[in-house]
Amino acid sequence: MKFRVLATGGTIDKIYFDAASTYEVGEPQVAPLLREANVTLDYVVESVLQKDSLAMTPEDRALVRARVIAAPETHLLITHGTDTMTDTAKELVNVEGKVIVLTGAMLPARFRSSDALFNLGCAIGALQVLTPGVYIAMNGRIAPAAAVKKNRALSRFEPKEG
Repeated sequence: MKFRVLATGGTIDKIYFDAASTYEVGEPQVAPLLREANVTLDYVVESVLQKDSLAMTPEDRALVRARVIAAPETHLLITHGTDTMTDTAKELVNVEGKVIVLTGAMLPARFRSSDALFNLGCAIGALQVLTPGVYIAMNGRIAPAAAVKKNRALSRFEPKEG
């Protein structure tokens, strides 16, 4: 199985410059993380955006959608900021014939205590067994994107009620 990673930025790719929280969204960290984890699957990384997800516009989401549709692979992993991950997922729900998994991190991948590598591992495992659809892989949970929400107070994704 070959999969494509579409990197859109977000916390996973943030670089902090000082203790006052001055940052920029840097180059995608997914390729170094996958090399570090000795991932032997065939994959390609495509940088689509380098933005905090709160700065994403409808045009940015349309671009992500266009890249998903244009991708020759049927399995796609999207690294994304967690604040609006579910918004982008909504834009992808009617893309047919593709397994799309969105993931990210609550702490930058460059931080020693980041959840980035764990979330990426869960997402890649999910890509290999899921049927076509749009999913979110965060905090050890893999669920249809429409079934989860971010709990900001607890820094995690959890099932929606109802």
